[in-house]
Amino acid sequence: RTYGRQPHKLMRILFRVAAFARIVHRTMTSESVPCRWSEPKRTETPVLKLYNSLTKQKNEFVPLNGRRVLWYCCGPTVYDASHMGHASSYISFDMMRRVLSDYFKYDVLYVMNVTDVDDKIINKARKNHLLSAYKAKVHSLHDVISDVEEALQVLREKVKTELDSDKKAMLERIVTRVSAALTESKAATDQEAAKAALIPVAEDTLAVWLDAKHGAEVTDYSIFSALSRHWENEFHKDMAALNVLGPDVLTRVSEYIEEIVTYVQKIVTNGYAYVSNGSVYFDVVKFSSSPDHTYAKLVPEAIGDAKAMAEGEGELSMGVERLQEKRSKNDFALWKTSKPGEPRWPSPWGEGRPGWHIECSVMACDILGERADIHTGGVDLKFPHHDNEIAQAEACFGHNQWINYFLHSGHLSIEGCKMSKSLKNFITIKQVLERYSARQLRLMFLQHSWNATLDYSEHSMTEAVQLEKVFNEFFLAVKDILRRHPPGVGGYTKWRREEKELNTKFETSKASIHEALCDSMDTPLVMKHMRELVGTCNVYIAEVGGKSPNTLPLANIACYLTNLLDIFGVLGSGNGTGSLESRIGFPCTSSQGGQSLECVVMPYVTVLSDFREKVRSIARDQKMYSLLKECDVLRDEKLIELGVRMEDKDGLTVLKLVGKEELLKEREQTKQMELEKQRQKDEQKLKAEEKKRQKEAQASIPPQDMFRSQTDKYSAFDEQGVPTIDAKGQPLSDKQLKKLKKEWEEQKKKFESRST
Repeated sequence: RTYGRQPHKLMRILFRVAAFARIVHRTMTSESVPCRWSEPKRTETPVLKLYNSLTKQKNEFVPLNGRRVLWYCCGPTVYDASHMGHASSYISFDMMRRVLSDYFKYDVLYVMNVTDVDDKIINKARKNHLLSAYKAKVHSLHDVISDVEEALQVLREKVKTELDSDKKAMLERIVTRVSAALTESKAATDQEAAKAALIPVAEDTLAVWLDAKHGAEVTDYSIFSALSRHWENEFHKDMAALNVLGPDVLTRVSEYIEEIVTYVQKIVTNGYAYVSNGSVYFDVVKFSSSPDHTYAKLVPEAIGDAKAMAEGEGELSMGVERLQEKRSKNDFALWKTSKPGEPRWPSPWGEGRPGWHIECSVMACDILGERADIHTGGVDLKFPHHDNEIAQAEACFGHNQWINYFLHSGHLSIEGCKMSKSLKNFITIKQVLERYSARQLRLMFLQHSWNATLDYSEHSMTEAVQLEKVFNEFFLAVKDILRRHPPGVGGYTKWRREEKELNTKFETSKASIHEALCDSMDTPLVMKHMRELVGTCNVYIAEVGGKSPNTLPLANIACYLTNLLDIFGVLGSGNGTGSLESRIGFPCTSSQGGQSLECVVMPYVTVLSDFREKVRSIARDQKMYSLLKECDVLRDEKLIELGVRMEDKDGLTVLKLVGKEELLKEREQTKQMELEKQRQKDEQKLKAEEKKRQKEAQASIPPQDMFRSQTDKYSAFDEQGVPTIDAKGQPLSDKQLKKLKKEWEEQKKKFESRST
């Protein structure tokens, strides 16, 4: 009766019952209707491209086998100290290897060779051996002078035939230096002292002469392996000092003689090499005429470059008899008959030793197989070395693409001059590390493209040192904020406008950095984006006044930047574990109980800082200035000696564990800046006093006498002393007279004012 009087209520109830019945029906009959869902569209993302010397453009990187990357790197010829040219190549490739494996997550197998059988090694070992034997014998000064004169004459003859202008200039400098030493020795009264002074100056000249006379008589072949092992060991030490990762596989020529012989024999069997007088040469004409092959894929324009070909064959292999053994001047040695005084191994063609180019083809193929993804080396190895390697591998296996990506590091110059070991214009890695850290050196390389020419100079290193400081100061500032505002419940604060803007910049920077790394690993652009991100964070810290920053966005950015630097090999050791604070910034060099030095020390320093701040507050209230001075001494002297920087900023004390050496250096620089500032201030004061003195002296001259001393300009004057005739006897113009009269009036005012 109630619903009859209110039909609209009854209708609503009936609708609800009907809806419930439909739901029950669908459930009972397993009927389901899918929800509306729009599939997200895939966005285009950058793909990794590498500059490929084969195509001379950037190609998308596609490994032969999924995520597995097969990489061969040309290693050093170990006969002398490693230099900045080595550092340039191996740091560049180390950064690229780390980015491939740690950023792009490829599984890299990195193989590098050591050339321990080579003309340079033979030459250097024999000279060292013969020179040591010469020094061990007892010689009179007269005999030494005679030997040096004979050796110097040989050098003079070499200067006459040298075609390379740079090398000729270097040899002429040696001739001049040794000639001067000879003159001094002949005039000396103390013969033993003169002999001791002459031999070191002339030892390079003597060594060349001794090798020419007695090199073929050397039969102790252990001297070659002893030299190469010594310098290989030094090379590995240098690479470790530079934080360059060691190869996964290291191969040596001396351990691959059997494989080299087999490889060469296969090329001979395939018709692309021939035997001549016990040596085996690659037939460039035969290979080039094949429709399946192309010679000199990397630098085709260099075919026929006699100088490059000669350097590739080696200085001991360019005699007339060697050249006559070849069918074509462009052919190159796969196996060389050993001459007297050279190491030798058995082969089907007689005792001999490998050519230079064959070693890399053999060792790379032995470990990586018939094909590989990446081959790296310096740009100077393109031709003939790498071009010959390609030809050898193709001739052996019958295919026409041995390596998919050839990557070449750029040239290195020293203060704008070409670096050359043969010209003795080089800096060793040890010499560089005496002035700069491995971190600073790597930052310098990161600011330059890996395949571009790099000039090592004071300017480039100053930029690297400054960049290191920018990153380090940021990391230290973030760590200090984290200590004052530790993560936890209090760390999760609401984002304000500043945090949102900071996060937007962070996301944009990450995308830009990824795009730069995909673009043939453009590290200069990456460094630019990283530096800009640090700048944005510093602005954020300044805007919030350092009092109430949101720690998590800052910590996330700092961890991201630290991780990137770690990937690039800048840190020297990983920061991937431990507390949030310990995962930020450059690691300390010492540790205790598995913790970083910073984690161990900073809690104590923080307690000391808090205590100092309370003491300062009491001292200010009670005007105890001597106590305030002691607080400053603690900050400016005592803590600096312990490697702690304490900064009083806007009512806050910022703590940074920097390191004693760096802080002492900063203090000395600050002291020098203050001294320079005071010097400039004193100089300005003296100038002002001198200017005042000159002004007073000028004002003391009567106006009628002010021009009379200028007889080089004027020869006649009026009654007031104003010039009327110039020095040549010509009357002065009205314009000149007007100007002089004006000067006379001004001097009159100054003189009268002084008198008054």
